[in-house]
Amino acid sequence: MTAPTAPSTDTYLGTNVRLLPQTDQLRALHTAIRDRDASHEDFVRYSRRIIRLLIEAGMDLLPFEPHEVRTPTGAAYQGLRFASGLCGVTVVRAGESMEGELRDVCPGIRIGKILIQRDETTKEARLYYTSLPADIARRHVLLLDPVMATGGTALAALRVLTDLGVPEENIVFVNFITVPEGITAFCEQYPRVRIVTSAIEERLTEDAWMLPGIGDFGDRYFGTDD
Repeated sequence: MTAPTAPSTDTYLGTNVRLLPQTDQLRALHTAIRDRDASHEDFVRYSRRIIRLLIEAGMDLLPFEPHEVRTPTGAAYQGLRFASGLCGVTVVRAGESMEGELRDVCPGIRIGKILIQRDETTKEARLYYTSLPADIARRHVLLLDPVMATGGTALAALRVLTDLGVPEENIVFVNFITVPEGITAFCEQYPRVRIVTSAIEERLTEDAWMLPGIGDFGDRYFGTDD
């Protein structure tokens, strides 16, 4: 039986989707965490290094404003600073693995929560809980969730944000690993939301697992896998 062919992502790369530079260092980090025999400590350590790269890339897509400072020599430096009104939103629970790196990069940032779980029988994403800043419609949002397979969870989270008035163009989805099927579904429905990811896998299996894959990211990161 021939494996299904994954859709092409060429249309979206460089526009809707920013893929981290596929350097030898990044490939080595992915090799360490994809190893099924990796220890919990190694998985967390190397995942956090990749997450930091993703957060930095995602922040680069947010707005900046001019800001002048005085240097130690007394000269003026015409620089930049982040515009006000930034917000992180994590998709519980795997997305919480990315909070620490976001707080390191942007101390004091407000972080909202969305709890969405996929029904194991129907594969449909169901919304269970939200806790978001009251003024989120006026903010620029970094949506944090490490895995996007079919795209169902990410799309459900985006519906929550856009239904509350957040413009698509004000959302950056920071994602650890995805597949062409997820990218296509995401970009077709939300073409103005930008995605930052570190890896695009070959395809999904019939059971919606990624190939070559990484396993259950949340379980491996929080140490609840078998």
